[in-house]
Amino acid sequence: MEELLKHLAQSLVENPDQVTVTRVENERNIVLELRVAESDMGRVIGKQGRIAKAIRTVIKAATMREDKRVLVEIL
Repeated sequence: MEELLKHLAQSLVENPDQVTVTRVENERNIVLELRVAESDMGRVIGKQGRIAKAIRTVIKAATMREDKRVLVEIL
């Protein structure tokens, strides 16, 4: 999951070396925290959040077999 999210984000941004993904897990959820350079935030979020929504949809589809809910937070 983390590698897929990192690959997606790196393909969108101008500074792919500054992309980091952190996994935070609790009883019910798995939270993937995506951090990018400040100048690349607009590229990851997109107009009206369309790219962010598409990234979340891809990650959700890729993790359907997990017993926990997977959330993507863009920080």
